[in-house]
Amino acid sequence: MDQTEAASGDVVLEFKEDVALTEKMRLRVSSLQRSGQKRQDGERLLLPHEAVYRLDFGHQELSFLRWNVSLVGSGRITITGISQHWTPDLTHLMTRQLLEPVGTFWRGPDDDLKWLEADVQEFGERIAELAKVRKVMYFLFAFKDGAEPPQLQCSLAFTAC
Repeated sequence: MDQTEAASGDVVLEFKEDVALTEKMRLRVSSLQRSGQKRQDGERLLLPHEAVYRLDFGHQELSFLRWNVSLVGSGRITITGISQHWTPDLTHLMTRQLLEPVGTFWRGPDDDLKWLEADVQEFGERIAELAKVRKVMYFLFAFKDGAEPPQLQCSLAFTAC
């Protein structure tokens, strides 16, 4: 389980890339390209700069505290929650399953990390609400403007209720 409890009793959950699901979604894109088919109406295909990440909830009753984000170098990371529960047959991701708000974090060449405070606060609270009915939640991470997955460490801190 990717969960740690800090000395203060906070529960810290780290986002982990779901490599298998990301690869399946990339295969869907390449399969459509090879066969010349179009995506389903409303289907959201994975873009080359995106990957699927997940949070596994060991506690169901959580209260959001803060985001812990570290980005080495400059770039932009956009994190979008997904309302979908994935099944082994990989049901396709539809745009209506993308949650708002999104979490956007960025850093310029000589800047500190920045974000839209109200959006990331609301997003964290929404994740805590969804944890009450889920054991796992999926996210699309988009890496832009020079950001790469190895440059990012990202977790959420909660208080167990």
